[in-house]
Amino acid sequence: MFHPSARSVAVPASAKRLQQLIEERLSPGADRAALDRRIWDLFGERWAVMFTDLSGFSRRVSEFGIIHFLQVIQQSLKLLTPVIDSHDGILLKIEADSLLVIFRRPERAVACSIAMQRTLVAHNAKLAPEDRILLCIGLGWGEMLRIGDQDVFGAEVNASSKLGEDIAKAGEVLVTGAVKDACPECTWAPHDEIPPGAASAWRLVY
Repeated sequence: MFHPSARSVAVPASAKRLQQLIEERLSPGADRAALDRRIWDLFGERWAVMFTDLSGFSRRVSEFGIIHFLQVIQQSLKLLTPVIDSHDGILLKIEADSLLVIFRRPERAVACSIAMQRTLVAHNAKLAPEDRILLCIGLGWGEMLRIGDQDVFGAEVNASSKLGEDIAKAGEVLVTGAVKDACPECTWAPHDEIPPGAASAWRLVY
């Protein structure tokens, strides 16, 4: 039976164990290759990862104030969290106007991305420009280190973060080549700006 305190114990335990292994790796004469294998054996998992960002943060804060933008963030969470849940995404982290979500299967991440963007198109249709929620999405897929329900680390994580938070424009879903290869049924257009950690970048045509 699941105990209410299980999550609060399990997550710090994972982070603590990783910290211990990293400390061992820093020791003089440490067998770093062996320690790396242990770390990947303990924490390595295959996930699709999504990073989102709201377009125009600085401009809208400057024009309408931080309270208005906090309202936009709150509204985006109310709209998008049910979409993430319905596509079996796990929302790991919320930082300001950005979300970090993981999915077991890349096709679910892609389907969720489309549903999120379409949800916002319908929502924005009846709003003034300053109240519209403009979403940028980046997706990656592959092996990464998952530390409980706290965070994930890896090349695909870094690449998807760059795609979603820095490169994608409002309404776009940008993905790494690994996502594109895993979802051949989708329509893709090549993207010129390839983030570190990815062999290629693609824009989802939906």
